[in-house]
Amino acid sequence: MPALPIDLTTGLFLAHLAATLTMFGVILVIQVVHYPLFDHVGTQTYSAYQSSHMTRITWIVLPAMGIELVTAGWLAWNPLPSLPEWMTSLGFVLVVLIWTSTALVQAPLHARLTKGFDPDLHRRLVVTNWFRTVAWAFRTALVLWMTGKMITVGP
Repeated sequence: MPALPIDLTTGLFLAHLAATLTMFGVILVIQVVHYPLFDHVGTQTYSAYQSSHMTRITWIVLPAMGIELVTAGWLAWNPLPSLPEWMTSLGFVLVVLIWTSTALVQAPLHARLTKGFDPDLHRRLVVTNWFRTVAWAFRTALVLWMTGKMITVGP
């Protein structure tokens, strides 16, 4: 069976779509299931649990977030004819805001939680993470809208 020809533009867009959908699924599970359960781990094992969480989740989120960032930047600086520039620019801005929140808010909270469970830090992590959850929900809707436009108009 011959391989389907996929041009670079289509391949990059599909990588962007896959990364965004992956991160939206991850952030939903983290926000709604995983983070709320942190306070059920127990104080004696919490530090090890938190450290393990950070190591394991990084293997999933770092590649997906990296692909999403690079491809969002590529789309913003090389807009496709079928996509309005505001769409790709907004998508990139949302990615930058998510990365900024991750670096300045969530990662430092996780680092502080490796010293032991703190209900106030945990609460702050859960509350501030809603920003990333909502931002990825908007990104997902935007990228699906872009996908629809590409399907009906072409790249």
